[in-house]
Amino acid sequence: MSEHPKVPQQLSDPISENLQKLAALFPAAVKDGELDIEALREELGDFAEIQPGDEKYELNWVGKQAAKKKTFEPLLGKTLALKDDGKNTETTENLYIEGDNLEALKLLRQNYYGEVKMIYIDPPYNTGKDFVYTDKFKVSQDESEAEEGAVSESGERLVKNEKSSNRFHARWLDMIYPRLRLAKDLLKEDGVIFISIGEDEISNLKQVCDELFDTFNFIGLVTRAQKGGGNKGTHYNPVTDYILTYSKNIHSLPTFTEKVDLSIYNKTETSGPRSGEKYAEVVIYMPNLDPMRGCKNQRYYVECPDGSLAIPPGDVFPEEQCDGSGIPPTSGDDKVWRWTYGTFSRNKKEGRVAFKRSKRTKLVKPDGTKSDWILYQKRYYSEAIEQETARPNNLFLNYQNMIGSKELENLSIPFDYPKPSELIKHLAFISKTRKNDLILDFYSGSSSTAAAVMQLNSEDCGSRKYIMVQLPEVCEPKSKAAKASYKTIAEIGKERIRRAGDKIVAELRAKKAELEKKGELKLDDNKESNPYILNPDALDIGFKSFRIEDTKINWLKKDLRGEEFDFDTADISDKDALDFVPGTTDYDVVYELMLRQSNIPLTLPITQPVPTANRTYLYGDAYLICLEEEISNTLVASLAALEPTPLKYFFRDSAFGKDIAFKDETFRRLNAEIAKNTADQADAYTVEFI
Repeated sequence: MSEHPKVPQQLSDPISENLQKLAALFPAAVKDGELDIEALREELGDFAEIQPGDEKYELNWVGKQAAKKKTFEPLLGKTLALKDDGKNTETTENLYIEGDNLEALKLLRQNYYGEVKMIYIDPPYNTGKDFVYTDKFKVSQDESEAEEGAVSESGERLVKNEKSSNRFHARWLDMIYPRLRLAKDLLKEDGVIFISIGEDEISNLKQVCDELFDTFNFIGLVTRAQKGGGNKGTHYNPVTDYILTYSKNIHSLPTFTEKVDLSIYNKTETSGPRSGEKYAEVVIYMPNLDPMRGCKNQRYYVECPDGSLAIPPGDVFPEEQCDGSGIPPTSGDDKVWRWTYGTFSRNKKEGRVAFKRSKRTKLVKPDGTKSDWILYQKRYYSEAIEQETARPNNLFLNYQNMIGSKELENLSIPFDYPKPSELIKHLAFISKTRKNDLILDFYSGSSSTAAAVMQLNSEDCGSRKYIMVQLPEVCEPKSKAAKASYKTIAEIGKERIRRAGDKIVAELRAKKAELEKKGELKLDDNKESNPYILNPDALDIGFKSFRIEDTKINWLKKDLRGEEFDFDTADISDKDALDFVPGTTDYDVVYELMLRQSNIPLTLPITQPVPTANRTYLYGDAYLICLEEEISNTLVASLAALEPTPLKYFFRDSAFGKDIAFKDETFRRLNAEIAKNTADQADAYTVEFI
């Protein structure tokens, strides 16, 4: 049989990728595809004798090596199957994945490597009551009823980690370590990860993150008030949890800044080029300003609208009584303005200085008597947004769990202890997520992160995207969720997205109606056009719903006797049964193939570019997947004529039957089209077969 490129069954090989990176930096350290540890040490200038048993500072536990190994084990036989319980699936750029998040991270790694700006996760706090990992083995229904714990629909045991276990902490570390290692690969260079955690594992989690992200990339630890009362605990009543924060590369991460408080910008400019803009008034003289801080020209007279002069109080005054006359302060009693006279003059000329009569003024006249005026700076909201410099505090008091519970109550969805979406929205703001960034939550629970992304987009006209991952953990039989007919937490998360999105759109429509009534439809409160108010339906409140399932492609094609099929001699009667698992849809195959492409999002549109070929699909205008059972010259000619030329073509081996010459001709013809249109990138793309 003629050899042609085959679609690889393995999604990605991080070990080989890391070896290639090392070889590029230190060629002498990688020999015949294997790492030479001693040579690498020498490349790094370490020629000292190092014994295998030498100790070093790190967190160790029984099972750590197995946890590391689990990170790099290839994920075979799994795929993402598209489900019909999504929303606006034809247009959305958001993803919801139901399944084990370790498998999900491995499935996503190739498509989203280095693409995620922000990760927020709220993993189990290891209190002894939470499900902390999935135990991979099949059990019968009778066994599952006899054993403690729950079993997912796919037969995976969801094991509770009881505090009485002598591996209580080790099991939690086994769970979290490989997931964080894979999550790091998904982060952009300027990416950041926020991890909510309780006091049980905060010290262990900090050491794990120091190892995986490097202590240099540690940003900080936030203490969050999670409730205001209660009387639990043995000595202290626990009312806080924590948010551990790390960057992918601290040199690339922007400085965190606090959100500007719009409420203080309560004045509106009535004239001039800034008419209609919001601004705040900030006094230009502040009594607590240190007059001896080294500025020599900040004590001067200012002419007020009535012609009088005003100056901060003091003992020594300028001899010349005119606007701009000044002297350096002689002691702490000689108060000064916030600005030099040059800065004051420039701001006054630009209309940024306001004078107001007031009996509460601290300013005085040249003779020391009380002035009638207060001077203010006009600080405009639009400029404050651009010049935000205030650092956020590492104590969060305004994001308690009861706020999250209230959010879900307003949506008529029962769920215990949800994180407030406002918390995650705040984290997205201070970490400077851009308006088209991708945000990931692989412990998504009730989907607070998805709600936060949609709300933030609606407020700042953004188009951020999210990926939610949630294990189909069964709701406790006596819980409010179960009584409301929710079988799993994943069902709750998806329904929350649907209802929260509809609520946001309804609020935008109400705002639009209000502005129409006032005749201000083209302006929002910040004098910026908001496309989501003009067209609320443009906001992406949808999601594609996927579930992790067994592969849909028979990668090792076998006949009924279990022997590999020989396409040169086989008389193929049922090609779908040969190539695919029973019940497989064409879209299942398309997505399984796309999982093996690098940096291709799973939300691109799927079209059918050839009207006469009803099983030929174009994924995002770049990948042509032909699932026809038979290939003709006419079809190949149509595919070769497509504009723009796809980057890659996929065909079924079985579609060519015994005609190897035609298969060779098709390969050469389409490969030539790719080469012609991709120039120096031609080697990166080709024609592949399944």
